Amino acid sequence: MKTARRMRINIALCGLGLLAAALVLLAFKTARDLQPIPTTLSVGDSQVKKPELLDRTGLNTLCVSYQNRWSVRTAPLYEIPRLLQNGFILSEDKRFFDHGGVDWLARAHALVQDLLSLRAVRGSSSITEQVVRMLHPRPRTLWSKWLEGMEAVRLEKRFSKNQILEFYLNQVPYGHQRRGVIEGARFYFDRDPATLNIRECLALVVLVRAPSGLDPRKNLGSSRKRILALAAHMRSGGLLSAEQYEAVLSERLQLARFRSVIEAPQFVQYVLGTVSSRILNSRGAITTSLDGRLQQKVAQILWNRIEALRASDVGDGAALVVDNRTAEVLAWVSQSGSAGESKGWVDGVTVRRQPGSTLKPFLYSLALEMGWTASTLIEDAPLSEPVSSGLHLFRNYSRTCYGPVRLRVALGNSLNTPAVRTIGFTGTHRFLERLRSLGMTGLNKPADYYGHGLALGDAEVSLFELVQAYSALARHGAFLPLRTLSGPSLSPGQSRQVIDPSAAAIISDILSDPQARMLEFGEGNLLRFPAPTGVKTGTSTDHRDCWTVGFSDRYTVGVWMGNLSDRPTRGISGAIGPALVLRAIFAELDRDGDTGAFTTWPGLQTVSICPVSGLLAGPGCPPVEEKFKPGAAPVRLCSMHSAPPSLRAGHKPPVADCAVNVRSTPSSTRRASPLIELLQPSSGLQIAIDPRIPLGLQAFAFEIPREVETTRVQWVLNGKAVGETGKDQHQFVWPLRRGKYTLLARVWREGCSSAVQTPEVRFAVK
Repeated sequence: MKTARRMRINIALCGLGLLAAALVLLAFKTARDLQPIPTTLSVGDSQVKKPELLDRTGLNTLCVSYQNRWSVRTAPLYEIPRLLQNGFILSEDKRFFDHGGVDWLARAHALVQDLLSLRAVRGSSSITEQVVRMLHPRPRTLWSKWLEGMEAVRLEKRFSKNQILEFYLNQVPYGHQRRGVIEGARFYFDRDPATLNIRECLALVVLVRAPSGLDPRKNLGSSRKRILALAAHMRSGGLLSAEQYEAVLSERLQLARFRSVIEAPQFVQYVLGTVSSRILNSRGAITTSLDGRLQQKVAQILWNRIEALRASDVGDGAALVVDNRTAEVLAWVSQSGSAGESKGWVDGVTVRRQPGSTLKPFLYSLALEMGWTASTLIEDAPLSEPVSSGLHLFRNYSRTCYGPVRLRVALGNSLNTPAVRTIGFTGTHRFLERLRSLGMTGLNKPADYYGHGLALGDAEVSLFELVQAYSALARHGAFLPLRTLSGPSLSPGQSRQVIDPSAAAIISDILSDPQARMLEFGEGNLLRFPAPTGVKTGTSTDHRDCWTVGFSDRYTVGVWMGNLSDRPTRGISGAIGPALVLRAIFAELDRDGDTGAFTTWPGLQTVSICPVSGLLAGPGCPPVEEKFKPGAAPVRLCSMHSAPPSLRAGHKPPVADCAVNVRSTPSSTRRASPLIELLQPSSGLQIAIDPRIPLGLQAFAFEIPREVETTRVQWVLNGKAVGETGKDQHQFVWPLRRGKYTLLARVWREGCSSAVQTPEVRFAVK
């Protein structure tokens, strides 16, 4: 007996010990797994990962913003309809104001129902416990349920019932990643909760139970049944009057359409990266400047052209459309890849590429400000420039030179050698500063780094920077940074004058003049627009980048095409590739209304000049109209057309073949010295023989300045005469041979018995 009794006592003690150990373990694990209660239920300072961006109408979504932990669209409890509050309390936690965080009676009822059904058929979480679940997400297990109950009690000790209810109503999860009654009301009904009818309010209540299964867009019957059941429950509890209940039976749900999502990933990425974080974190939705309909049209136009040029190895493109009045971005498209997908991590609008000739208008506008006019003659002749131990060759796109041409013709035809001579007049440093003042901040190297090649677009700029600069031309030289958010109208003080208004107006007139580009582009080309439109094309080295930029009084549009991998295209130029895209975009803009004719800058004078000399038209001249700022028109009368027949009207200047390019110093920068120097080769030049071409077919041109009048020239290589040239012949083609050489030329001129000898130049052939 004693032994059995002792055994029972030992068993009881062991049981108590195990129970105590279990309780200690439970307490330890509970204390370890419990999460701290927050010090505030405000989400105002929470980090917004991705706010919702809308187009300028506010109707079209540019990106999905519901990846945030909390909804930032919140309202104080007193602004949430009382009917909606009562519906949630009755449906989710009818003893909310009576318990201390856990409704033990509801838990008991739920447990009985679950045991009878042998499955979980009823939830018993109080509103406070649901708030805990939002604050501290956990797997749905019994242990999580235990911890949620403990934390719910602690939460209610720190915050009032109204604070907890307010947080719950603002953060309760709905379908499609929406949170809170405000986001729910806007998603399902496109209205705020205060404007909903009674039936729509009750729909928001029942939807949180099963957002997918009860979605009225998909399952109207099930949602209607739940809404009517809740209305009856509220009527019996005195939370709905008879009139309100009858209204629920007769009212209908006015469901909102799904907002269309506009594909603009690169634009969204730019906005999120540049807009103040304070703005992004304080608003649930942001209205941008983008025009959703135009965005889709431009994207389709660009992609169709990329597909058409696929055989020419064009894989990527970008387009940007800007409203000149407000500097707002209306369309921002970047497309790449073989499937026509817009890839957000590659942005053809902001990536910097060589712009080709698209920088020339800003160079010539600077020259106009410095005293040149649209009738100033610029020499278009072969030109080269020594670079280190090599020789940089400048040539026009067509490899044809036209002799002296007016500035209007040089810019209209995008001639290269006149542009190089023009930057020699303005100075590279001054031109570089002008480009920077127009927003091309990526040009951060010193002027010597870019050299005269800056005139031809050897530096790198983005389509964004280029369109921003051209929109300043459209505003008569007034610069405005491009805007991506929709907002109030700009005040006059927000712009700054960068280009002289008269110079900007003259450049705009040249770029919109089809006659000015006849030499290189012909008469019936894609750049001739129905309405006055300034257009400029550009093509970089090896056809890697093709550009076309156009502007009217109202809009500026820029298009780039090429390959983001830097692979060259197969001969595509700005006038072939993006020009057609530009035309189609302007046609789309014209469809919505007049794009606006250029407004003439007041004070410009229109004067008849001679197209050959650039002077006032004389009696025998074929006159053309030219525009000048006040006081800049020529005062001398042209006398060329009373001269010999070779210089009379209709005689075209001699055309030189630029296949062999040589240096000719601009007249504005020539040294006033009788010394004759070799232009080619330059001192220290190193010439490389091409192993793919037979040596007997390779040659190099020795050259002296063309303005030197000669009777004959003797070319002396390493002390031996290797050839002579006759009257006014300034080149001698020498067959290449490997070695180190010293060259000089002996020049005989008219009326001189002795020769002038040039300084020696050393060069090498490898």
